[in-house]
Amino acid sequence: MKLGKLEKIIDLRSVWEHEAKDFTNWLAREQNLDLLSNEIGVNISLIKTEAETGDFSVDILAEEAETGKKIIIENQLERTNHDHLGKIITYASGYEAETVIWIVKEFRNEHKSAIDWLNEQ
Repeated sequence: MKLGKLEKIIDLRSVWEHEAKDFTNWLAREQNLDLLSNEIGVNISLIKTEAETGDFSVDILAEEAETGKKIIIENQLERTNHDHLGKIITYASGYEAETVIWIVKEFRNEHKSAIDWLNEQ
């Protein structure tokens, strides 16, 4: 077993230059999805990266291993924006996902409020 030292990374693009090619592929590895699964308490099983929803592609399409319920994961290595908020709604409806994971560097208060509101509905 190889151990490393945890480091806080301020500039995410210094490690993952391209969101889709670098970060999405890194996150989609089984060991990294397992870490995410353990963190959020949902057993995530990869279906496909860059899965098509009409003319658009969700970063990661997955499912809950025990139930088959769809999970979408959208990555954003910057602050949240309206573009990605619209994407997660489009992808969630396209795959009838019951779980949406939006990985971001920083949440804007307005977008957190929007997600909270959607969760309440």
